[in-house]
Amino acid sequence: METGIPEQTGVSGEEPVWRGLPPGLLRMRRLLLAVWTGVLALVAGLLPGLLAGWTWAALALLPLALGAWGWLLLGRNWRSWRYAERADDLLISRGVLWREETVVPYGRMQLVEVTSGPVERSFGLASVQLHTAAAATDATIPGLDPAEAERLRDRLTELGEARSAGL
Repeated sequence: METGIPEQTGVSGEEPVWRGLPPGLLRMRRLLLAVWTGVLALVAGLLPGLLAGWTWAALALLPLALGAWGWLLLGRNWRSWRYAERADDLLISRGVLWREETVVPYGRMQLVEVTSGPVERSFGLASVQLHTAAAATDATIPGLDPAEAERLRDRLTELGEARSAGL
């Protein structure tokens, strides 16, 4: 699977194997950004242009500049997301400026669900949501291929049941 983050394998058995998110998530988010930027640029340029004169239509450049900046930030954010399945827990890492790493022990998982809204479905994507007893360790992995999301859900559910049975 083509991802923005190369898989990393360690020398010892303890090093996690990181998996990045598929590029479909980045395409979806950038398309949504382009649509909303276009709408904002149209409103910001058309309304002042009609009401105050066409020189005020240059205000449309502000949303376009912000949209271009957002385009770059979306790419950086997408590359920062990754997850790894270890023997006892699932690691989820994300963030560019503020890195956040969530560790979800398999034995603490209460519910693992796959969700996919209408926009995600149109791009062939799904998200995995993990619910635990402590709300602080709830986690989501967005933008996965639906087959990978279902595989991950089944594996995490199986490991969660095995770990919680041993408590």
